[in-house]
Amino acid sequence: MSAEAADREAATSSRPCTPPQTSWFEFLLEEALLEQHLQKPSPDPPPVQLIVQFLEQASKPSVNEQNQVQPPPDNKRNRILKLLALKVAAHLKWDLDVLEKSLSVPVLNMLLNELLCISKVPPGTKHVDVDLSSLPPTTAMAILLYNRWAIRTIVQSSFPVKQVKPGPPQLNVMNQMQQEKELTENILKVLKEQAADSILVLEGALKLNKDLYVHTIRTLDLLAMEPGMVNGETESSTAGLKISAEEIQCQVCYDLGAIYFQQGATNAAVHENAKEKFFRTKELIAKNGSSSLHFTIDEERLAGYCQACGVLTSSPEDASQQATPYSQIHNCMRSGNYQDLVKIFLEDNLTLSLPVQFRQSVLRELFQKAQQGNDALEEICFKVCVCNTVCDVLQGRTIDIQFCQLFLKPNKEKIDFLLEVCSRSINLENASEALKRKMAAFLKNLCLGLEDLQLVFMISSHELFIKLLKDDERKLLIDQMRKRSPRINLCTKPVTSFYDIPASASVNIGQLEHQLILSVDPWRIRQILIELHGMTSERQFWTVSNKWEVPNVYGNVILGIKDNLTRDLVYILMAKGLHCCAIKDFVHAKQLFAACLELVTEFSPKLRQVMLNEMLLLDIYTHEAGAGASGERPPSDLISRVRGYLEMRVPDIPLRQVIAEECVAFLLNWRENEYLTMQVPLPLVQTNPYVKLGQLLAATCKELPGPKESRRTAKDLWEVVVQICSVSNQHKRGNDGRVSLIKHRESTLGIMYSSWEYYVLGFFFLQEPLVLTTILSLFVKLHNVREDIVNDIAAEHISIWPSSIPNLQSVDFEAVAVTVKELVSYALTINANNHFWLIIQADIYFATNQYSAALHYYLQAGAVCSDFFNKMVPPDVYTDQVIKRMIKCCSLLNCHTQVAILCQFLREVDYKTAFKALQEQNSHDAMDSYYEYIWDVTILEYLTYLHHKRGETDKRQIAIKAIGQTELNASNPEEVLQLAAQRRKKKFLQAMAKLYF
Repeated sequence: MSAEAADREAATSSRPCTPPQTSWFEFLLEEALLEQHLQKPSPDPPPVQLIVQFLEQASKPSVNEQNQVQPPPDNKRNRILKLLALKVAAHLKWDLDVLEKSLSVPVLNMLLNELLCISKVPPGTKHVDVDLSSLPPTTAMAILLYNRWAIRTIVQSSFPVKQVKPGPPQLNVMNQMQQEKELTENILKVLKEQAADSILVLEGALKLNKDLYVHTIRTLDLLAMEPGMVNGETESSTAGLKISAEEIQCQVCYDLGAIYFQQGATNAAVHENAKEKFFRTKELIAKNGSSSLHFTIDEERLAGYCQACGVLTSSPEDASQQATPYSQIHNCMRSGNYQDLVKIFLEDNLTLSLPVQFRQSVLRELFQKAQQGNDALEEICFKVCVCNTVCDVLQGRTIDIQFCQLFLKPNKEKIDFLLEVCSRSINLENASEALKRKMAAFLKNLCLGLEDLQLVFMISSHELFIKLLKDDERKLLIDQMRKRSPRINLCTKPVTSFYDIPASASVNIGQLEHQLILSVDPWRIRQILIELHGMTSERQFWTVSNKWEVPNVYGNVILGIKDNLTRDLVYILMAKGLHCCAIKDFVHAKQLFAACLELVTEFSPKLRQVMLNEMLLLDIYTHEAGAGASGERPPSDLISRVRGYLEMRVPDIPLRQVIAEECVAFLLNWRENEYLTMQVPLPLVQTNPYVKLGQLLAATCKELPGPKESRRTAKDLWEVVVQICSVSNQHKRGNDGRVSLIKHRESTLGIMYSSWEYYVLGFFFLQEPLVLTTILSLFVKLHNVREDIVNDIAAEHISIWPSSIPNLQSVDFEAVAVTVKELVSYALTINANNHFWLIIQADIYFATNQYSAALHYYLQAGAVCSDFFNKMVPPDVYTDQVIKRMIKCCSLLNCHTQVAILCQFLREVDYKTAFKALQEQNSHDAMDSYYEYIWDVTILEYLTYLHHKRGETDKRQIAIKAIGQTELNASNPEEVLQLAAQRRKKKFLQAMAKLYF
């Protein structure tokens, strides 16, 4: 009797003749399953969707008499439904391919968990801790099925999924889809966390050398009966459907190979494991045949895996004989065996199996490796290019420009190899006439393009050439060559490489322009421009790229150069040098500027000084990014050059504003205060506004800290900045015709005559902390003096500035506010751990009603100066004003318990605010879990009273427990009380930091 017949007989005999004492629905479902799918002579597989219906019915929650939702009850109805779902899967022989295609992840997870349960796998047991060899065969098989599915699901989830176009939106359907998606994600998360255990279980299964059994309908019926009646039979080695050891190994190897392949992208050892497992799978399939497997394997996907892993044959010895050209080429490129690579391309010229795009990509990769300094690859590039060219000829494609470039200087060796490729790429006996004509035309055109008659004779006397061209065609070609020979012989004078130009000038101009854009080598740029100007005199090559930008003050001078080649060269060298500076490629920038300086020195003193100025700026950038970043002082030579630039009096020299800004900032950053305050020439101070600002800043910083009567320079700096910020009613119109956001400034000092940006942007080159702090405090003070300010911003040294302005209406306070925000953001990029700057940033957010961000920076300021609150925060950081602002932030965020705790931080505890906050019942914080951070007994007693009044017994007990701690006893010494308070402060602030960081 067959297994299927036995299943049908067992099911028929166990089917009740009368409805059981359950609902008609259950009986009809069982009847439908057994009658329609098990009682037929050749039963079709039952629809997999029956599993979904059974499990959905079994997992429906119930509602009790109080209308409360309860988990699904473990009653007879639900057990029958689960058993029916398992029977459908058993009828399908537990084929995971079929089940995965039709069932969602949550449903299949529920089904396999039911299988584990009915197979007597203890719930909560880690499968990796179980010895499979000691388990009953069906139990071990259930564990294997679950872990195989887990691994397959992880692999499947890594593949991209095509989104199904949604139909008309239906709220209930969308909610159901969203719930299923979230459930699937949660299951996947658990499976991925347990992936290592599942792999170990499957690896252990490979060591089992025995057959296993999977549940059938008959064994499931037996398990559903009384346990004492069937234990011996269901746990014996013959119960269920037999799965041979080799079939199990084949499936497990395939699944392990898939997960190892997924993990092997970043781990070569894991990749080798995948290769080994796929190789073993192919061996087992070849040995047993895929038809004998109870569980099918997608052999096309296996072949793809094998090709990707290099496992393409049944044994490694003959792998090289049967491997595809793709894998052979990959191995050659990886191992550096380029001679075999050329052989593969040469052999493929007959079969033409490699796509042209693949051939070109291999050639591009070889060219890239050759350009990186591997000179040995130049010959290989030529040979592969010849193979590709002959292949293009035979397929009727145009010849690539790379072949023309590599064949500019032909020699005997190149001609020999080309003729060998042509001979081996065409079988004259079987080739069509069209193919022969294509090859003949190629060789003929090749002869016409050669100037050396000896090389032409090599081709015309070759056997292939003689067979392909008729006598008349050969005579005509020889006549053409003889007519051309006198002109060729006259050209005996060698020409330079600059003018060694191919015949197709338009193509080469484009290629040279492309090289011109990419190159940063000054000598190569000069060579390319000479070649381009030799081809055409009509183009202005400084316009080739719209990315080449030169400041207008320089561009007018450079474009005035009469010689076209020199003008292009100077413009491009300067543009590329400035670009390299911008991207911090200082090495190439120095090379480009040095070449430009050498060039302009010969004819333009004005441009020579321009280049000297740019090289000074480059040296400043180089020092700041290199040695200066580690605190090393600049060399004295660089400081002298900076001073020399500021004191320079050469007329008619175009100057860039940024150089003056950087020079003054450089002196301030390296504390050259003596020079700025005492040694700088007076005419320079009167004529250069940046030097004037730098002098005032240096003098102010030099006097900090000092008595109020010695702060005259601070007052002078204040007046200068106020006048910079003064506005008129007329808007300044920019060069592009647009109205500037910053208004025109009027000045009475005679030195502040330009726009706001002209000065303020210079502050963003400052890096010295004291200078930055000084200028920040000045603008903060200027921001605070306006009459409509509600929330002042705090800053260090703010008391040195005057507290009023005679004419408030003249100050552009909007621009001042923007400057404060930008300056503090810039300062935090210089030092993100400066607590005074962090407090300023927090105050700005507080003033603009961004309370969560304000709390973030208040807490960060405290954290950086207290080792993340392990030490006490200095009182000059968490002043009463800062604490009150933190209290207001928490209050406006509805975190009222935090408000009460922060009220303890004040020098005088603010009981009124604390009690009012605790009365709020709509609090968004952790409420009673914060009580352990309260050390003020009065507040705790109020909490006890409040919860007693509200009848909140649990919260009252928490408050009483907090009061009852011995360290809060009022009789304790002051040191103990302070220590208790400090410990609670620390824990509370750390908890707040974790919440807002």
